Amino acid sequence: MVRVLVVDDQVLIRAGLAALLRAAPEIEVVGEADSGTAAVRLAAQHQPEVVLMDIRMHDMSGIEATRHILAQGGERAPRVLMLTTFDLDEYVYDALRAGAHGFLLKDTPPQRLIAAVTEVADGEMLFAPTVTRRLVESYTGRVGPQSGPRPELSALTSRESEVLRLIGTGLSNADIAAQLIISEATVKTHVNRTMAKLGLASRAQAVVLAYEAGLVTPGRQA
Repeated sequence: MVRVLVVDDQVLIRAGLAALLRAAPEIEVVGEADSGTAAVRLAAQHQPEVVLMDIRMHDMSGIEATRHILAQGGERAPRVLMLTTFDLDEYVYDALRAGAHGFLLKDTPPQRLIAAVTEVADGEMLFAPTVTRRLVESYTGRVGPQSGPRPELSALTSRESEVLRLIGTGLSNADIAAQLIISEATVKTHVNRTMAKLGLASRAQAVVLAYEAGLVTPGRQA
């Protein structure tokens, strides 16, 4: 049973989403939040596995609420699935940067929404690594660098930095293993250590950071 928190400041949309999810036998709706602030509080209280998060809300955006929820949850933080009516690149980019594990529009068919919740709960990303790379590359290519040098990267070993760069190009663990001529298990260890050192909650965040840190530049492949 997947425990889900539904967050939307429009009561009819929130109620409709909650009713839809409650009708799915594999999903339990543990709470409904009408604001970003309430989402942060209820996530701590109910410890859902997935948060279905609206982006635009009156008090705190879903992106900011996502940052708070992931920070307070630590290793047991829920996986956040962003839901919005706005198909804009900057929202996608900011959602990825905050650590979201997926991004859906509100006109997504009901069965696809249910499937997305279960997929995210199972550890899947709704952005394939290569799709994430294209989204980030498109956005950073338009607006330029998002930050200066990242001093936290100094904590990484040379191998971990290389793994982070390859994650940024959209490669899977298996692809990285083949390129570096090491085992996939070793790659997984490097990925886990890198994400722990950098405080990253998702692989998508690693892609974003690789671009922001200049490890990957738009148009350049592995």
